[in-house]
Amino acid sequence: MPSPYRAIFSAPGTVGFSAAGLLGRMPLSMMGIGIMTMVSEITGRYGLAGTLTATLALSAAVLGPQISRLVDRHGQRRVLRPATLIALFAVTGLLICAQQGAPDWTLFVFTAMGGCVPSVGAMTRARWAAIYQGRPRELHTAYSFESIVDEVCFIFGPIISIGLSTMWFPEAGPLLAAGFLAVGVWWLTAQRSTEPRPHPAGHHTGGSALRSPGLQVLVAAFVATGAIFGAVDVVTVAYAEEVGSKAAASWVLAVYALGSCLAGAVFGLLHLKGDPSRRWVLGVGAMAVSMIPLQLAGSLPFLAVALFVAGLAIAPTMVTTMALVEAHVPRSKLTEGMSWTSTGLAVGVALGSSAAGWVVDAHGAAAGSAVPGVSGVFAALVALLGYRRLRRPVPTREGQREQDREQAGKAGDRTEHVA
Repeated sequence: MPSPYRAIFSAPGTVGFSAAGLLGRMPLSMMGIGIMTMVSEITGRYGLAGTLTATLALSAAVLGPQISRLVDRHGQRRVLRPATLIALFAVTGLLICAQQGAPDWTLFVFTAMGGCVPSVGAMTRARWAAIYQGRPRELHTAYSFESIVDEVCFIFGPIISIGLSTMWFPEAGPLLAAGFLAVGVWWLTAQRSTEPRPHPAGHHTGGSALRSPGLQVLVAAFVATGAIFGAVDVVTVAYAEEVGSKAAASWVLAVYALGSCLAGAVFGLLHLKGDPSRRWVLGVGAMAVSMIPLQLAGSLPFLAVALFVAGLAIAPTMVTTMALVEAHVPRSKLTEGMSWTSTGLAVGVALGSSAAGWVVDAHGAAAGSAVPGVSGVFAALVALLGYRRLRRPVPTREGQREQDREQAGKAGDRTEHVA
């Protein structure tokens, strides 16, 4: 491992919570695509499959920030374990109803309940932020590592989920995803030494973290970005089925994630200067442009190459996004702020997968590829129009006062310990 990455793991406990975070995040790439594959295998209805995936994403978008807000107030262990139990119950109900051919409405009820899945990535990033507070170089590397972990999940998650659901039994992918969630969350929350200290309710005056103008821009752009991801998943699976190799879709999506993983690994080694908001706008623009070759895909190998190139813009943009969230959101609301970006992605995935599913049903996979292209245009427009908001002075006065109180409290603790 290159030295900057080795250096961040010198802090005690970092290896443990990172490993737990990897397992806990596998459902991020497995659950949605697993539900879509399961339903399409059982019913042959891509419209229903895409809408269920959209329901899961929208539910996570509504519930995720609320769970993270509770985490900021009460701590990760007290909140994540009950939320995970609810999510596991929901997944169990969904699989039973799908297997038994229950009415469609039952699938939607349990899928909506599944939105209680915690944003494990936000939890691990909050731990890094607490460990390396005030050390931007180390945080840049840590956030880059987290993006690599995300992409590792997206490399192997779809392969495992689609492969199991198509070659073993339809419910196998979501079932294994639920197992990863249970093990990852329980392991992560058992590690108390690196858990960020919760903030009392009195520190949360001023309402939601989403009141930050800069965060609003990031979330809005991520809605369009998520639509790219959701549409690409559906179109890839549909295209692979059209050419008679549905299971190959998992490998094509893995190549997409591999491009992002490699870019994130290199990005973490760089010592960047200059305005991060400008880098972010350029990254979003690159993601939009990278959707153009998808319209020309005439074979699975061509589609894989196009997605690999498209993936190169993802991780650097995500890393820069986390740095901007930390700059625009008070520390007492950091987990919530990071979850809002995941919420934006979730809403976008819901819209993109649903829209692509209906287009594929009506006109085929080739027509569906227009959905990620249009989504990329919207993402670029939001980034350009919101650029000025991202350059405004941050954090808020309230957030700065909260950080000052935290620092004073830590100094007092150290003084009492010495005495």
